Amino acid sequence: MVRSRSLDPDLGSALVGRADVVRELNRSARNALSGRACSAVVTGPAGIGKSALLRAFLTGDACRHATVLQGSCEEGAERDSFSGIRTLLGPAAAQGVPLEAAMCRAVPALAPGALAGEPPHAPVVQRAFHDLHRLAAHALSRRPLVLALDDVQHCDELSLRWLDFVLRRSDGLPLLIVLTQQSEAALCRRAPARHALADLSAHCRTTTLRLRPLTEADVAAVVRAFFPVPAAPVFVTRARVATGGNPRLLGRLLHELRAEGAGPGVGGADRIAETGGRVLARWARELLDRQPPWVGEVARAVAVLGERGADHVGPLAAVPSAEVEDALAVLREAGLVPGGRHLADGAVRAAVLATLDTQALSGLRARAALLLSDAGRPAEEVAEHLLRLPSICAPWMPGVLLEAAARAEERGAPETAARYLYRVLEVDPDSVEVRVRLARALTETDPPEAAGLLREALAPSIDVRTRARIAAQFGTTGLAAREGCVALGLLEDVLDTLDAELGPDPLPADQELRTLVESVFLIVGTHGRNTFAATQQGAAAMTLPEGDTPAQCQKLAAMAVLTALDGQPPEPAVQRAVRAISSPRLLLESWTLINSAFVLGLADRAEEALDALDRVLRHGRENSAVWTYALALSTRAMLQHGLGALPDALADARTAVQISGAERWGDTMVLPRLALASVLVDRGEAASAERLLAGTEPAWREQYVWTYYRYLMAHGRARHALGDAEGALALFRECGRALEEAEVRHAAYVPWWAEAACVLAELGRPEEAREPAAHGTRLAQQWGTPRVLGMAALARGVATPGEDGVELLGEAVRELSASPARVEHARAELVLGRALLTEGDRRAAREHLRAAAGLAQRCGALALGQDARAALVAAGGRMRKMTTSPLDLLTSMERKVASLAAGGAGNRSIAQSLYVSVRTVEMHLTSVYRKLDVAERAQLDAVLRSSGVREARAPRSAPRPGGQD
Repeated sequence: MVRSRSLDPDLGSALVGRADVVRELNRSARNALSGRACSAVVTGPAGIGKSALLRAFLTGDACRHATVLQGSCEEGAERDSFSGIRTLLGPAAAQGVPLEAAMCRAVPALAPGALAGEPPHAPVVQRAFHDLHRLAAHALSRRPLVLALDDVQHCDELSLRWLDFVLRRSDGLPLLIVLTQQSEAALCRRAPARHALADLSAHCRTTTLRLRPLTEADVAAVVRAFFPVPAAPVFVTRARVATGGNPRLLGRLLHELRAEGAGPGVGGADRIAETGGRVLARWARELLDRQPPWVGEVARAVAVLGERGADHVGPLAAVPSAEVEDALAVLREAGLVPGGRHLADGAVRAAVLATLDTQALSGLRARAALLLSDAGRPAEEVAEHLLRLPSICAPWMPGVLLEAAARAEERGAPETAARYLYRVLEVDPDSVEVRVRLARALTETDPPEAAGLLREALAPSIDVRTRARIAAQFGTTGLAAREGCVALGLLEDVLDTLDAELGPDPLPADQELRTLVESVFLIVGTHGRNTFAATQQGAAAMTLPEGDTPAQCQKLAAMAVLTALDGQPPEPAVQRAVRAISSPRLLLESWTLINSAFVLGLADRAEEALDALDRVLRHGRENSAVWTYALALSTRAMLQHGLGALPDALADARTAVQISGAERWGDTMVLPRLALASVLVDRGEAASAERLLAGTEPAWREQYVWTYYRYLMAHGRARHALGDAEGALALFRECGRALEEAEVRHAAYVPWWAEAACVLAELGRPEEAREPAAHGTRLAQQWGTPRVLGMAALARGVATPGEDGVELLGEAVRELSASPARVEHARAELVLGRALLTEGDRRAAREHLRAAAGLAQRCGALALGQDARAALVAAGGRMRKMTTSPLDLLTSMERKVASLAAGGAGNRSIAQSLYVSVRTVEMHLTSVYRKLDVAERAQLDAVLRSSGVREARAPRSAPRPGGQD
């Protein structure tokens, strides 16, 4: 590395990493000093350090014993004949170099403009060449001569031709010619001296040296020169990425950061993106100012069209295709178009377009959109350009935006569709169709806005069928927007109007429309505490649909919910739910699937319920249906909680809370937090559960069937776990009173009666426990599944002292063991074990307590498991201590998959060793990542080791690195 005392210390850092180029220059100098005339052309993009390198070389040891004539070509000098030679000879004459005679003979030709328009072969030019050659030969007779010309991209053609002339006639003389050139200028076909420089570079004694961007190690050395403290690796990496390793850009970036008080640490690294954007923007403007106007036109066209519009840059810029390629080569060499044909940074694009006023920029964007539209480009690509216009003024534009919105909806991008539709609404603010489409796009992401649009679309002048369709859409949207009461009144009015308009024998399409409105009426009415009973009565008077159409399926599912919660036997409700989700005509209607899953879950048909919810979740992921996704995830968490799959329930509930919490409507969706709080109580985190419940707004939980009773139940269980039995009992009793008031009757929906009976027995008041136990038993006998029958036997057992109570608790264990309710089964085993211990049967007590502890551990019910273990130890039994390791969240199969993956096995190898499919392995790994809160396979090993789990040995056929086969 060569250093020069003449350089600014900060700018001297531009020479870092140039040792190879300096070596080549020194070698050329040695060759010249030994009498072998040669030349070197140093090339590279602007700011790469060419000038700094040249100055360092000329002041170094290699040129110490030579006459050095140096100059720099200014922008615009290419039109002035021999301007480059004048910059070389002017300083020599000023220093008293004895060249006066030859100079005098060449003076007429060197005068500015003297040879304007003369070709290189003209006699007057050739005479000047010979006179100047004698000048050089005279100098070479005295000592070696170095001719150095900087920025030759601005040099005139005659000066370059003369340098080539001298080089070819100086064989055996100590002559060295050193030139520097911006490489982007060399790529331009319009460069005035392009051919002259190409001829000189093609000479056998010419070496072309290209300066490359700085490496990360080079950048680190430059940063050390700027800052007195060590740089963080992330600072160096981001600085190199932001500047592309360009020394001048790097210097500017570091200067600005230092002026802003930012150091080379992590904090400074966080500032690089913003500061680097400003530096790049100024750099782009400077570069384009030095280029011909048509390069700027191409740059602006690229900035507007982006990568996908590369084929249309020429027509938009009104520049011939050959020159477009030249301009793109210039921009690419300068680092503004790094790989494809798009500008590298948003700030750079803004800087390129900043030269246009608002009107000109709008015109350019409009022409770009029309060009792409005429070329048959996708509507969404054209629409992105239309969105940037201040107004949608041309008649063809709304149609493109509507088509783009339809395409966005098809690919599951409702927010993008909404952006297009908002612009159409500006043009046609009275359009009912556009308002309805926009509301549909916003339903999942901004329900209040969607509801407002639908309300505005319900003008009195629209026909009854359109009004009915909008009312149905408003009903489901109103649930998300918490406008259920308004929606219910509107739906009642529409139903009355439809009856009056359509008559007793409507057409099939009209009948389907009416069924749709009825189904939404039932869905909305089922949600409100004050409307549930009336909706139930209204449903009893409705005709039961066959389930042959989407609307009929939705109505069937809603009626299944009302039937189940009316205290009737499960068969009618289950049949309706199964028929609703089994119809071949079923379109993926979320409410059909969610309501059916709810009923099937109550009936302990868990696999069918989970399958229905999985379909909703898959649809939500594919269509960005955020509200529905969070609702379905919460519903699945509660279902899994009831099944005793607490790790899965915890993961789902946390995800639902995270998703809903990030949305504007997050505070109005209470269900995710209720699901999470319920799981946390069983996980032994009752205090966290209570804090979570306290954060729910009463207005959003107390008026709804699906939230209020669950809130009371979760809060009561949290109070009980925290030692406040009386407070818990009050909450359970309030839950029972509120359910009775709303006429919601089901043993398993919110089994407050079982919790109340257990608390009363714990308080030593078994007589009081008999009342809630009897209430629950009546409901359980009507529903009749093993789960509710077992819970009823448990409630009666804790309320009955002595051997009769033990017998009832044994019945509870038998019934619950036949159900999927594993946590309830574990609780029954615990209560029975304690009762047997009280009766003096320690051996039988230990058997049931050990079963309770094992069941609870496998379910992830840590609080229950710890209670069971403590009771077992008190009864003289032994069992390992319960843990709260993250691995408790994993199922046994997930543990095996995680251990093998952490050991380096690929998915296919894991599948072969465990005799499952690759898809199953992928599903388990996804679940593992979510439960353990890791992002990738490489993090698994650390988590497993920190939890005391030894790495599983990978199958021999599995590749150790990588992870994926």
